[in-house]
Amino acid sequence: MRYQFGNYKSGQYQLRPRIFTDAIKLLIITNVVVFGILFISGQERFLFRLFGIVPRYFWRSLMIWQPVTYLFLHAGFWHILINMFVLWMFGSELEMVWGKKSFLKYFFLTGVGSGLVTILFNLNSTIPVVGASGAVYGILLAYGLMFPNRYVYLYFLFPIRVKYFVLIIGAIAFFSSFNTGTNISHLTHLSGMIIGFVYLRSNLRWKMVKNFLVQHKEDIVRRYYNRKKDEITNLRKKVDMLLDKISQEGYDSLTEEEQEFLQKASERLSKDNDRI
Repeated sequence: MRYQFGNYKSGQYQLRPRIFTDAIKLLIITNVVVFGILFISGQERFLFRLFGIVPRYFWRSLMIWQPVTYLFLHAGFWHILINMFVLWMFGSELEMVWGKKSFLKYFFLTGVGSGLVTILFNLNSTIPVVGASGAVYGILLAYGLMFPNRYVYLYFLFPIRVKYFVLIIGAIAFFSSFNTGTNISHLTHLSGMIIGFVYLRSNLRWKMVKNFLVQHKEDIVRRYYNRKKDEITNLRKKVDMLLDKISQEGYDSLTEEEQEFLQKASERLSKDNDRI
């Protein structure tokens, strides 16, 4: 039985039995149905060229749907089985923490993004690229970042921490991307991980900044008004000094810089008084 982790707060979880989460269920059903249609129709070659990623067709025939539709096509039983198993195994918990909407956003961001990178680096290729592997590798990367010290069993036998597992498959994808003599698009896998890393890190930084601002809002506002108050106080002192000079020696005794300063300072003080 698979368990759902609920109430992700302060690093604590509450366990609730659940086999499939909503987004995972939707993605797996869609992929299986499409795979069944391909198998029954016997038109895999034609449909792969139409709905898989074919870089030359994408540019020349403007098949702009391909970076999305290729995610739901798989070349064989083991291809779809492995992708869907990894998607379920590592994606379920991410969806529990993020929620359905955020998980699907991340899935398509890494999947479509890795597809576009594949197109950019293979502009004249006519070999179809299919499968959800780009998004799946992005999910593996996200799981490694969120749960680095969890253990997974390599080949169901050897325990290894998730962070090392992700580093290993990332290194394999990186070095394999230089090998053009294979039918596996390692570039797509690597791109999914890189896009996921950049997105999660930038999003994490923004959340940290946002949380800091929320937690220190009163202090920041107080410091702002204190600084502004000090500036106004110093400005008024300088204005009073110039006014004293005018009362003693006349307006013509002011230099051009002092006259300009007095005019701008008077306008600013007048605006500040109107706001109070």
